[in-house]
Amino acid sequence: MSDGLPDSLIPYDEIVQEALRAVVGRVLGSVSEAGGLPGEHHFYITFKTQAPGVDIPKRLIERFPDEMTIVMQNRYWDLVVDDTRFSIGLSFNQVPSKLVIPYSAITAFQDPAVSFELRFQAQEGADEALGEHDEPENDGPTAVPIEDGSNVVAVDFKRKK
Repeated sequence: MSDGLPDSLIPYDEIVQEALRAVVGRVLGSVSEAGGLPGEHHFYITFKTQAPGVDIPKRLIERFPDEMTIVMQNRYWDLVVDDTRFSIGLSFNQVPSKLVIPYSAITAFQDPAVSFELRFQAQEGADEALGEHDEPENDGPTAVPIEDGSNVVAVDFKRKK
C-alpha cells in the first residue's frame, strides 16, 4: 500500500498558475482601458528579468540579473496590455525606459492599497524558490510589505520528481 498520492496526469498546478496570471492581465487591462489607476490603488510587480519574452534595457538586466520589482503608481505611461504580456514606460533614475513583461515571467503581484497579493511559482528552468530581491528601483515609493496577509493568495505546488 502506498501512503502518498498518485501523480496527477492533469497539470493542475500549471492550469492554476495560468489562471492566476490571467488575473494580473485582466487587472492591468482594466487600468489601461480606464486610463489610469483608480483611487489609491498601486501595484508592485516582481518578475524574472531573464525569462523568455522579457524585453527591458540592458542596464536594468545588468543591475537585476535575476529578478526585479517595479512600482506602477504615479509615474508610468504607454501601458499596453494583451493576452500574454504587457508593456509599460517607467523612469529609472530619471531615465525613461520601456519594459515588456510576459505574464509568465511574473513571480509576484501586489496591490498594497487593499492588501492584495498573488505569488507565482518560478517557471520551468528558473530558480525554484522565490528568493529575496532588491527593492523597486523605478522612480516611485518604496515597497511596504503586507503584514496581515488577509488577502494573500500564495500558490506553491510541488511536483514529484
